[in-house]
Amino acid sequence: MKFLHTFILTAFMLMALVSGQFSKEDKTNHVIAGEPARYLIALSPEIQRWVTEEEKWELRLSGHKFMDITGAQDSDSAVVNTQSPWDIPVRFPSKCVMQEQVKELAGNLSKDAMRENLHKLNGFYNRYYKSDYGRQSSQWVLEKVRDIIKEAGADGAVTVAPFTHPWPQISTIARIQGRTNDTIIIGAHQDSLTITPYDTSKLPAAGPGDDGSGAVTIMEVFRTLLIAKDVAGGLMQNTVEFHWYSAESVGLLGSQAIFRSYRQEGRKVKAMIQQDMVGYIHGALNAGSKPESLAVVRDVTHFDLNAFIKTVIDEYCDIPWIDSKCSFACSAHHAAAQAGYPSAFVTDFKDPAFDRKDEHVETRHLLKYISYDHMLQHAKMSLGLVYELAHFKFSNVTS
Repeated sequence: MKFLHTFILTAFMLMALVSGQFSKEDKTNHVIAGEPARYLIALSPEIQRWVTEEEKWELRLSGHKFMDITGAQDSDSAVVNTQSPWDIPVRFPSKCVMQEQVKELAGNLSKDAMRENLHKLNGFYNRYYKSDYGRQSSQWVLEKVRDIIKEAGADGAVTVAPFTHPWPQISTIARIQGRTNDTIIIGAHQDSLTITPYDTSKLPAAGPGDDGSGAVTIMEVFRTLLIAKDVAGGLMQNTVEFHWYSAESVGLLGSQAIFRSYRQEGRKVKAMIQQDMVGYIHGALNAGSKPESLAVVRDVTHFDLNAFIKTVIDEYCDIPWIDSKCSFACSAHHAAAQAGYPSAFVTDFKDPAFDRKDEHVETRHLLKYISYDHMLQHAKMSLGLVYELAHFKFSNVTS
């Protein structure tokens, strides 16, 4: 009889464990066995909410942007800071001074190279951060950057390394060491997804505009920059990094992880410039948004850095700039801002009334709507900006 009681009790406990009645909490992901995973998201600086995966997709489907701050929060903390403190004081140049060098370098920027790289990146079925396609595409980015460094003969002075995450897709960081550790960062995100309530990892999402265009544009700027002997030789005043972020489209996960680590390490980031959606002007021009222009986003960005970006556009680009607005957590520059670093965002759209969630997959995700001429303008801006700032002596600002 004692054996029978023990057997029944053991069987009951096993059934309870399977059914989730005896649950174990995974504090890292806020998961309780038998219950849906929950994520802490910020919908604005003031609004934070615990949601399930399904609720995250419902928010994206309704056009809401958010930061997934689950990884940033302490398990005992109810609130995570998502403000933009700009607590790294920086003074930027008032004018461009490297015109001869930049204009000579700009002649090497290649639309054909951007087209070839975008076709390759667009060839992956999707670039979803949890899918094997996303892993493969991120490995391609890493290897392509390695090839660029090797072809430039800059293997010693320039490095590239993966930044790994808990998910399969890596971020890639290329670093050109300068005389100081004051750092200028040019970024773009490499992931893509189809916003749907279904299993996104199994759906096509080539994403040539968002953000294949930005990823290959900064790749071409990186290649062109290494043509300069002072850059490839590490003779610049400041250090330059190029970032290709994983998992931007699901709450800025990759960029947040990188900038949190930089903050913890005490990294001296003087400026971060995000290039996201830089080749799609079809919708804006059809809506009557003319002339073609580069949109400098003014919300959740650094005012003085924006002012210098406009100076760079006036000096080195063939089209004008205009002010634009985005939204909370609309791209990876927000992760840099959250870490207290001066950041900016230049994109291809002009008017906040031009709502990108209404742009259908049939247009936005087709290569034929990509303008390589427009991408070239973003490349000229990025090249001019990074070269000017790489040679600028940043002073310590105390006031």
